[in-house]
Amino acid sequence: MQGEGAFDFDFLVLGSGIAGLFYALQVADHGRVAIVTKKQAVQSATNFAQGGIAAVVSKQDSLEAHLQDTLTAGAGLCHEPVARFVIENGSKAIDALLKLGVEFDRHEGGDFALGREGGHSRQRVLHYRDATGREIERALLRQARAHPNLQLLENHCAVELLTSKRAGAPGPNRALGAYVLDAERAQVQRFRARVTCLATGGAGKVYLYTTNPDIASGDGMAMAYRAGATLANMEFFQFHPTCLYHPAAKSFLISEAVRGEGARLRNAAGETFMNNQPLPAGSGPLPELATRDVVARAIDSELKRSGESSVFLDITEREPEWLRKRFPTIHQRCLEFGIDITREPIPVVPAAHYCCGGVVTDMNGESSVRNLFAAGEVACTGLHGANRLASNSLLEGVVFAAAAARESITRLAEARAQPVATPPWREGSATESSEAVVITQNWDEIRRFMWNYVGIVRSDKRLQRAGRRIDLLHEEIQEYYWNFRVTPPLIELRNLALVARLVIECARRRRESRGLHYTLDHPERDDAHFRRDTLIQQDTDGLRPQMRSK
Repeated sequence: MQGEGAFDFDFLVLGSGIAGLFYALQVADHGRVAIVTKKQAVQSATNFAQGGIAAVVSKQDSLEAHLQDTLTAGAGLCHEPVARFVIENGSKAIDALLKLGVEFDRHEGGDFALGREGGHSRQRVLHYRDATGREIERALLRQARAHPNLQLLENHCAVELLTSKRAGAPGPNRALGAYVLDAERAQVQRFRARVTCLATGGAGKVYLYTTNPDIASGDGMAMAYRAGATLANMEFFQFHPTCLYHPAAKSFLISEAVRGEGARLRNAAGETFMNNQPLPAGSGPLPELATRDVVARAIDSELKRSGESSVFLDITEREPEWLRKRFPTIHQRCLEFGIDITREPIPVVPAAHYCCGGVVTDMNGESSVRNLFAAGEVACTGLHGANRLASNSLLEGVVFAAAAARESITRLAEARAQPVATPPWREGSATESSEAVVITQNWDEIRRFMWNYVGIVRSDKRLQRAGRRIDLLHEEIQEYYWNFRVTPPLIELRNLALVARLVIECARRRRESRGLHYTLDHPERDDAHFRRDTLIQQDTDGLRPQMRSK
């Protein structure tokens, strides 16, 4: 399985969600582009996004209102210039998507049919029924497949980033492409590129229960960390409050838009319970539309109080035909499990949904490694702070993909003038593994203790236990990795273990409760000491946590 040959491109894009596809389409007229995706291109978190994309497109809304909602949700950690940049470019992002063939629901008069989700003070979420992400993915993939400069490589799994430091070249560290495993041919090859863009999505599979697709194993975050890039705020993992509770549902998401249309949360006795929760200012008249961290903790508290397995989301007061038209995917999917949402409440539980941390980027979407850009959930731009405002992520993906593309185009001449010889992949004495059970066992163990110890509610003891377990597992996985030939499951396990380690380490450093990070030992917010990002970067000794003031 030693690599054979190398492939040369101007731009290498890792990931095929909204950020990766939009970036690729913006740069494709300026050079050869490879989009590498480890499964089928359509298998991205974007494709599973139900709710929509938040943007100010209505006269009843304002940029300042959207900004304030974002800052409130972010619990003091949003970088305001970044948030303003994203929000001010919202309508431009929508126009760009429309030109690429994306459709959004409209009223009969032609105006956008806007929804409202948790934390939003206005109706500003553009959607296509309850399958907005699928519609965006459809349109962008169609454009990408048609562009002559774009090569889409499915079933290709990035193993490691190629960098000048890894190649032994002098000067500042810069990205040169990636080692990529062709899963069908079982070969690792060099994909050399003048500019590399990480758009690999999130890391929800680090938890036992998640709304994320199976591909979400934190690959881009782990590879960037090992390449020397700075990461931030990995402790802020958002749990979506309403995931369908059914043994065969595989964590099917019930969109926040359902609560935006008036659904109420009830316990097993049929009683509403959100009114009993302490809600932050600005939550609005419907407590179910508080920010996701508040609602998820409220459900977690109710489940622990009652001992029940789920709570229930009730939207039966709405007219059945309207429900079937507004939420066709959710209605049909629930019917498959014997639940008619027009007549009965939906059993729901929280599940890991979105990582607000990631690879630190500047306003151009560039990481601390030159010519390595990041966009989408893999990145930490400063927009989300300690808690992502619903439906801001698709907007961020487009805006920062566009910014990264603009800057990337300017780098081509510089990159052509600084060629670096890159070493081929060498597997050494690695052999085929006859103990695949090690991978599944470690994968399962990580996800279970992350859920139990580093979940919605944390404590010092839980984090200490998680830290001890991940240190042992990380050592075991590293030994296994270097002894056996790489496979997609082994690559994912290695990355998953590293991401878990980063989440635990960042959580241990934040000795307060803020946004998505809630700890029983430090239940109050501490602006005097912790109103800053948690930065973490690789050092020769392993983890080197740092703190940076805003």
